[in-house]
Formats: sequence, C-alpha cells, structure tokens
Amino acid sequence: MACLLIAVKLPLNYFLITGISATRHPTPGTMTMHEDDNNPMKACIQKLTILLGTITGILLLTGPAWATQTHGQPEGLYVHQMAHLFFIISMGILEFWLRQRNLTDERGWKYIQLAAVLFIIWNIDAALVHFMEEHLDILGISRVDFWNLKIDNTQGQNSITLVYYFLKLDHLLCVPAMFCLYYGLKTILKNSESATGKGTDA
Repeated sequence: MACLLIAVKLPLNYFLITGISATRHPTPGTMTMHEDDNNPMKACIQKLTILLGTITGILLLTGPAWATQTHGQPEGLYVHQMAHLFFIISMGILEFWLRQRNLTDERGWKYIQLAAVLFIIWNIDAALVHFMEEHLDILGISRVDFWNLKIDNTQGQNSITLVYYFLKLDHLLCVPAMFCLYYGLKTILKNSESATGKGTDA
C-alpha cells in the first residue's frame, strides 16, 4: 500500500508542477489559441485524468502473483534457511563488535549482548527444526488442531521424538531475546537522557 501511494503521489506531483509551470511560463514564440487552454486548473485536471486512467487500467489488468509459498517447496525452504544463517552471522558480528569495543561493561549493552547470543541459539534451533521437518523422513508430523501436533516416529526411536519436541519450544529462546533487546535499548536511552540532562545543568 505504501509503495502504491508513492507510485501515485510522485507522478501526480510531477504532473501538477509541470502543468502549472508550463501554463504560467509558456515557451517564447509559441502561439496561444484560447485563454481556457492556458488555465492551470484545466491542464492539471486533464493530466490527472490521464494518470488515474492509466493506474486504474494497470490495477484492473493485474493477475495473481503467487508470492506466498510454504516451506514444502525446496526454494522456499532454502531461502528461509539462508535467512537463519544470515541472522546467525549478523548476531555473531554484533557480539564480536561489542566485545572489541568493551561495551559489555555497561548494563544496556550487556543486555543487547545477551539478546544476540539468544538469537544465535534460537536461529540454530529453528534451522534444525526445519531440517527435521522437511529433509528427514524419520518423523511424520501432522497438525491435529491449532494447538496440537501429532508426531509419528517411523523408526521407533523415542529419543529423536523428544529432541524434536524440545527443539520445537523455540519461543523459550526467542521471547527472552526480544525482551533483552528491548530492555537493553531502553536502558541505553535512559542513560543517554540522564547524561544529556547533567550536561545541560552543568
């Protein structure tokens, strides 16, 4: 929706500006036929009509894009796993950067460091779950209802079922990570405001 508004607003502003400037500043040596033709409002309305007609035609001629794809298709799963890997590398760089600059001594940055570590573990956990669900034929997983999953172990190994069950509890890592990130940023902002206030008073 935001992209559509930008796509409409930018050409509209261009047409309005060029329409008004062209009517107010005609090219030297050109002939003006009628006074109504030099009316800025009329020129803007004509160009706006053309613009809206073009946009309406484009919208009416659109077809399904099929942008949503489940993990069952290989390329969708590969991209999702690559995103987990990118997230792990990003959080690893952040944790390394915090250590190199000795920022972990401050309370706010300490929470952000903890959030980065939890996000790394969570991404590894989630990637393993996707791998077990899509690439291994050991487990048969089906959804019973919104809250329950049925896990059938084709190999009869209960240990693998337990590993999958505990890995599926990834929210126990993700939620604390988001809380630590929020609390760390809040603490840094509070300390910054306090330091600014002290500097102003001095």
